[in-house]
Amino acid sequence: MTNPNERQLITEIVALARNQGLTVHSDNAQLNETGMDFQVVFAEDDTGMPWVLRKPRRSDVVERAASEGRTLAFLRANLTADVPDWKIHTPELIAYPKLSGTPAAGIDLEQKQYVWNMNHQPPSDDFVHTLAEILAELHGMNQTSADQSGIEVVMPEDFRKMTAESMADVKNKFGVSKQLWERWQTWINDDAYWPGFSALIHGDLHPPHILIDQNEHVTGLLDWTEAKVADPAKDFVFYHMIFGEKETARLLECYDQAGGRVWSKMQDHISEMQAAYPLEIAKFALQTQQEEHVNMALEALGESKLD
Repeated sequence: MTNPNERQLITEIVALARNQGLTVHSDNAQLNETGMDFQVVFAEDDTGMPWVLRKPRRSDVVERAASEGRTLAFLRANLTADVPDWKIHTPELIAYPKLSGTPAAGIDLEQKQYVWNMNHQPPSDDFVHTLAEILAELHGMNQTSADQSGIEVVMPEDFRKMTAESMADVKNKFGVSKQLWERWQTWINDDAYWPGFSALIHGDLHPPHILIDQNEHVTGLLDWTEAKVADPAKDFVFYHMIFGEKETARLLECYDQAGGRVWSKMQDHISEMQAAYPLEIAKFALQTQQEEHVNMALEALGESKLD
């Protein structure tokens, strides 16, 4: 059962869609509040087709959505996996027909943990192979074409420099534990970790953004807000965080076999990038300026929370 506040929000978001000429209905519509950037409603139109309605939570999300729209247009023309096809894109609302498939996991907000829709201890061969194939295809896309489509391109040396600058900025604004800071510095200063190339990446590849069919084949990817041409290791960080070293090695082996570009210290680099993930949380907190996000960042950085 939805509570009155949820019902009101569903009605509001459905009204935004109807104002754009999309005749979706609030009856049986469902609200999903798990995303950091969007409030999402799943609703059906007159024909029974299910739609995804995304309402931005903040103004900075609207700016980044324009970039996501360009990325999706490029991907729909070039990637074999399913991606959203935005039919409505305004500052107030994004709407697209719901893709087939089920997210590999949802999120339980109260427990703050994944609710899995697949075997994950360990993931099935079908899941691993199809994810590896999609990542190899994505990372192998033509960067010149991506650039011409308006997708941000970050060269390898620039990505490393930006990471170092983020470290210094976050240390200055939040503080970083001594142990974590020393680990970051060892990583950032060792050439052996870092790839000499960039690739088109998803940038936020965690289970709710991965769609699977009933056989656990990966069929599509959602939420391309963080997509850019950058360090390909970033697309393996959540996987490493969730499944650990052994399963990441298995995925990388399949990725290599599918034509993905692997270097000798790639898995070590992924591990170190995971250790630097508090940077992402801190940058997000700086964007939102919300106390809850600031405290998340401070905890991840090994610093004291705000009172």
